[in-house]
Amino acid sequence: MPDFSVDPDIAKAKTIDAEFYTSKYVFEQCREKIFATSWQFIGHQELVKEPGDVYPFTLLSGYLDEPLLLTKDKTGQSNVLSNVCTHRGNIVAEKACKLNNLRCRYHGRLFGLDGKFVSMPEFKEVENFPSKDDDLPALPLFKWSNWLFTSLNPVYPPELFFRDMIERVSWMPLHQFRFQPELSRTFNVKGNWALYCENYLEGFHIPFVHAGLNAVIDFGEYATELFFPYSSLQLGLARNNENCFDLPASSPDYGKNVAAYYFWVFPNMMFNFYPWGLSVNVVEPVSVGECRVRFLSYVWDETKLEKGAGSGLDKVEMEDEEIVENVQRGVRSRFYQHGRYSVTREQGTHHFHRILAEFINK
Repeated sequence: MPDFSVDPDIAKAKTIDAEFYTSKYVFEQCREKIFATSWQFIGHQELVKEPGDVYPFTLLSGYLDEPLLLTKDKTGQSNVLSNVCTHRGNIVAEKACKLNNLRCRYHGRLFGLDGKFVSMPEFKEVENFPSKDDDLPALPLFKWSNWLFTSLNPVYPPELFFRDMIERVSWMPLHQFRFQPELSRTFNVKGNWALYCENYLEGFHIPFVHAGLNAVIDFGEYATELFFPYSSLQLGLARNNENCFDLPASSPDYGKNVAAYYFWVFPNMMFNFYPWGLSVNVVEPVSVGECRVRFLSYVWDETKLEKGAGSGLDKVEMEDEEIVENVQRGVRSRFYQHGRYSVTREQGTHHFHRILAEFINK
C-alpha cells in the first residue's frame, strides 16, 4: 500500500494518491481504520420516544454492516446495544417495537433494555455463569439536540468532531426541527465515497457545475473555515439579503447575508443548514467505486422551503453525481496519480486528504 501522506503546506502539496479511490485493499482498510473508529449518524431521538421503545438498525449496511439496537429503558435512558445474542449469535430484535425485555427467540435468553443479562433457560449447571460477557455489548451514544450518533470503536471523543459546529449554530432552536421523510432521499452514486466527500468540500466547482446555486450564492465571498482536527465549514453568502438567516447579535456571522452553512464532519457526514431547516447528508460506502448518499430533511420553517440556496437540492445532487462519476472513471486512468490544490479554493479538500492520510497510514 502506498504512503498516502499529504504535505501540510497546501501550496506545495499534491492531492492524495489516486489508489485511494481505486484499490479494493484500501477500501477494506478504510472499514476498520476510518469508519469503525469514527462517529456515525443514527438518526433523530424520536426513534425511541418512550421507555420500552426498541429500534433495530444496521450501521452502514453493506460496509460496517453491524447489527445494533437503540433502546429506551425503564429509567428513560437511551442505549445503543449490539443486536446479537451472546449465546449463539442470533439477531435479538428484528423490527421496531415496544418491549419490557429483550428475548432471543432462538433459545430464550433474556436481557434488560439496558442490555444486561437477565435469565437463560437450561443453564443451571453452567459454571461461572452469568458473567459480563453474557450482557449485550453497549456502545457509546452521543446526543446533540435531536440527533444521535455512535461509534463501534471510538478513538477520539465526539467533541473533536462536533464541537465547532455545535457552537456555531447554538442560537438555532434545534429542538423545533422535525424530520420530514417525504422530503428525504437516497441516491446511489457510481463513485468512491471519498470522491463524493471531497467534491462537497470545495465551492470551487460551483460556477462551473451549479448554475442555479451560483445565481443565489456570492461566489466571491464564499469562504471555507477549517476546524481542527476533524470538521470544517463552508459559509455560503447570498448576493442580497433575501432568503437568508435572521442572525442574532450573538452569532459570529451577525451582519452577513448567510444563505447556508455547509458543515462537514469526518469522515462522511454533511450538515447543511438553510433558513428552512437542516439537510443531513450521510455518505455510505458500498464498494470501491460506489457509494450511497442519504439526504435526511429536518424542517424548521416550512414557509422557506424551496427558496434560496436551500432550494432545488435534488437538481444540485444530480449535477454533483455526474461530476463524481466522471472523476471515478478518470482516476482509474494509468496517466493520473496526483493533482495540485488551489490555495484559495481547495482548503477543505486538502484538510480532508490530510485526515484520510492520518487514519489510513496508522
